[in-house]
Amino acid sequence: MVGGLALGAWGGQTVNPSLAVNAAVPDGNPVGISSSLTVGGLSGDIATVQVSLDITGGYNGDLYAYLTGPQGQVAVLLNRSGVSGSNPFGYDNPGFNITLSDISANNIHDYQAVNYSLDPVTGQLTGMWAPDGRNLDPQSDGSAFDSAPETSAALGSLAGTSADGTWTLFVADLSGGGQSTLVSWGLTVVTVPEPRAWTMLGSGLLLLMWIAKIRNRPNLK
Repeated sequence: MVGGLALGAWGGQTVNPSLAVNAAVPDGNPVGISSSLTVGGLSGDIATVQVSLDITGGYNGDLYAYLTGPQGQVAVLLNRSGVSGSNPFGYDNPGFNITLSDISANNIHDYQAVNYSLDPVTGQLTGMWAPDGRNLDPQSDGSAFDSAPETSAALGSLAGTSADGTWTLFVADLSGGGQSTLVSWGLTVVTVPEPRAWTMLGSGLLLLMWIAKIRNRPNLK
């Protein structure tokens, strides 16, 4: 695992661990594979989470992936991109080299409906996308994806809880044909400062304002 810990805005912290996996995802097998990394030493609760994914080969419409946080919350990252009532197989691009974040306006499930870029060498989808977020059985009929809410299992479900502990990524290929490989994955976790830190910060600002006022007071002698 690689990554570092840094102070974020207003006393929060940011950590960005990543993990090289280089493991094949069993083709057409819902058992899939899991990969875990551990985060420790963060103060305060989670404010935001972003996930980086590097998956090569196979067919994107076959893949289902979710992230489980240390407190058991689940965010659905991929849920058979492109699958719909009119497209039961989904998109056939070979893999992802992407960042998933709730701040993106474009959901990964329908990426071919908007401007998208593919790596010219690997053919992987690139860029930043909103996670699928559909808390839906990936083996559901294609029409079920058309009405499933996109935010029922977004990354925001992890906010407000501790980041310390084990994070687990699960990836499965649910349709035969084409082999995908999970090359690597990573997190960017930003926390908000603990209430005590906010209190100390406020007190410090008040003290600085009082000192500045004393220094600027006119000398009447």
